[in-house]
Amino acid sequence: MSWWLVVSLAVGAYGFKALGVVALGGRQLPTVVQQCLVLIPAALLGALITKDTFTTAQDFSVDARLAGLLVAVGATWKKAPLVLVIVLGVGATALARALG
Repeated sequence: MSWWLVVSLAVGAYGFKALGVVALGGRQLPTVVQQCLVLIPAALLGALITKDTFTTAQDFSVDARLAGLLVAVGATWKKAPLVLVIVLGVGATALARALG
């Protein structure tokens, strides 16, 4: 990937943000739109985690990362602190790799 591409994507992203501020101009968005915008970061993070868990390069793969993800999801469901969720997920992945 060339640096020109990285720079142009960064400028484009910043331009879209600036365009949004100019286009809205301090107006309130409808409630439905605001509720949807709040959910976008969580959906994006979930999509990135799923993509990184189930792919290797361009191929679909199921490996030890799935064990770590399942343990982390379980710890999150039990409302464990974030640091503990991360440590448990990493530990489960390491254990699955050591045993597999």
